[in-house]
Amino acid sequence: MKVRDSFNRQILKIALPSIVSNITVPLLGMIDVAIVGHMGGAVYIGAVAVGSMIFNLVYWLFGFLRMSTSGLTAQAYGRQSSEDIVKILAHSATTALLIALLLIVLQWPLRWLMFWLIGPTSDVVPLAATYFRIVIWGAPASLLLFVIMGWFIGLQNSRVPMVVSILQNIVNIVASLTLVYGCHLKIEGVAIGTVIAQYAGLLTALWFTLRRMRHFSLSLHFSLFTRHYTRRVSDGHRAFSLNRDLFLRTLCLVGVNLYFTSAGARQGAVILSVNTVMLQLYLFFSYFMDGFANAGEALGGRYYGARDSEAFRSTLRHLFGWTAALTALFTLIYIFGGLRIVALLTDEPAVVSEASHYIFWAWLIPIAGSAAFIWDGIFVGLTATRGMLISSLLATLTFFVIHLTAPLVFHPSPITHHPTLFTSKALLNHALWLAQVVYLAMRGIIQTLWYRRRLRF
Repeated sequence: MKVRDSFNRQILKIALPSIVSNITVPLLGMIDVAIVGHMGGAVYIGAVAVGSMIFNLVYWLFGFLRMSTSGLTAQAYGRQSSEDIVKILAHSATTALLIALLLIVLQWPLRWLMFWLIGPTSDVVPLAATYFRIVIWGAPASLLLFVIMGWFIGLQNSRVPMVVSILQNIVNIVASLTLVYGCHLKIEGVAIGTVIAQYAGLLTALWFTLRRMRHFSLSLHFSLFTRHYTRRVSDGHRAFSLNRDLFLRTLCLVGVNLYFTSAGARQGAVILSVNTVMLQLYLFFSYFMDGFANAGEALGGRYYGARDSEAFRSTLRHLFGWTAALTALFTLIYIFGGLRIVALLTDEPAVVSEASHYIFWAWLIPIAGSAAFIWDGIFVGLTATRGMLISSLLATLTFFVIHLTAPLVFHPSPITHHPTLFTSKALLNHALWLAQVVYLAMRGIIQTLWYRRRLRF
């Protein structure tokens, strides 16, 4: 019993602060929208919405900076190699700064590409461009924060990321309100407030990092960037391979999410609204599961680095025990309260009414998606990025095959008389949700098979 409690305490020690951090992340964008919502024009809301979408998408693509740093650091922590821990941070920080510099240099073609993909209206474009031109200068802070947050998670510490996330939101509120209402800067004030919050978060994270360095009795110096690092931690090819796999895997996820949104949009404003609101149920579930995935990264990588197979397997069992409990809890919440949550998110009668015909798909999301979250964390800890890429790629192919073929297989027939479920328009959206649920399940299934055949130790 004591051993079980020990593993549960370790998991919760990492998972709970991570959950708090995850919940605070969307607040940065929500705060900006709330402030511009009182500027006297919907165009301001549209500009911030477009700008936030661009940076969420761009930074999501570079999420591999956090994941690779977390996995490598956790393994070094398990090996009790202080020198490697510091060198991993130096290498990842250098990569982040180079990418951030590239984003700033290429900001004009990047902005054009994003506007082309999103297609904002002509009245929104000038304000969204202003927002983009300012917030792009926060790229170094944002990408370095990815690295530092991943580093601390690898060190079994998710409290620092939580503190930094909370601080960022407080600074963003104060700075944006001051600049908008005190200095009358409008959209510029919101954008500058966001950048100030990003650098405030970075400075706080750097302070925690320097404090943590004292425990290693090491300092950052130029020799950390020499070939010794490449030989000692992982060769350059391996580092490139990890980041490449994670980047391509993220492209698969982004592709599915963008297609899901655009496919719903093609069916009209009501269906788009229904899908958007129902996806919030998935996002809320993901905030909790990501916390336990972070625990999988930290503890799985630690025990893998220490070659402690017994502790690793015990951690895995406990993680899936928590996963089963959360899956059951969220499934019950969505079965008995899913429509009530939808009604809280929107007061549009047409959207709430239409959502009642699709809500049962939300019941399946926790069951279908829970395993993929935990395996993602474990695979990051093991730096088994190839398995993450293959599972995401095959699941993505499955998604598109199902969505494109399901309407042909389950076409409306004279025998079926249900007025909503079997109309051609409704069938397209049911096919979309079927593809989404199977896509989530396939990721978990393929990763389970991959672990059993290739990674178990």
